[in-house]
Amino acid sequence: MNADNGWNTSAPAWIESQGENGDFTRQFVLDPVIDAWLAERPFRSALDVGCGEGRFCRRLRQRHGIADITGIDPTEPLIAAARAKDPAGSYRVASAEDLPFADGRFDLTVSYLTLIDIPDIERAIAEMARVTAPGGTLLIANLNPFITASGGTAWVKDETGAKRFVQVDTYLEEHADWQAWRGIRILNHHRPLSRYMTLLLACGLRLRRFDEPPAIGGPAEARAAYNRVPYAHLMEWTKD
Repeated sequence: MNADNGWNTSAPAWIESQGENGDFTRQFVLDPVIDAWLAERPFRSALDVGCGEGRFCRRLRQRHGIADITGIDPTEPLIAAARAKDPAGSYRVASAEDLPFADGRFDLTVSYLTLIDIPDIERAIAEMARVTAPGGTLLIANLNPFITASGGTAWVKDETGAKRFVQVDTYLEEHADWQAWRGIRILNHHRPLSRYMTLLLACGLRLRRFDEPPAIGGPAEARAAYNRVPYAHLMEWTKD
């Protein structure tokens, strides 16, 4: 949990980048679809694994009326920010690989763009499945592996800086790469999609929905680039 992955140093820049509504991908791609999915049925309790500064925990309470929400993150400055923004909320410093909760504690467990930050993904997915109640939901938003395979060099640009196409390389090899943007420098883990799917299925989870939603708002240039090569996908898994 204390390994140097860049998050402690990058926390202030990350908090600034998210604001109250999240970055482009969260605000204009993922949140609208998640809102529609969650509106279909009520949840009594929720866990946000890798909650960061707590934006999505606050959204779950304010928009979806879930009163019993816990956010965990291994980065102490991010948890401190979450507590400052939401003094009545429940936030704990903890790692996804060792969740400090009883079996079946939550009927909704969320991993919102955090799988790429977790070193021991096998243990983390098993832990997320363990704390999800029978009949409950594991909601995952993740970066598409064809983007993480080449990291910051995915887009090939011409001499003017215009984006030409995305290149994919070393897709089947699991590896970690340092990514840097807007004052943030963190270690991201690439794994092929089959790695995640195999681990989730091995936990006895059932895939209910899978989506690669387009961007539906935001700056026109960013929206057009995203919709050429979508960066993220959503999965809803249920626990029998």
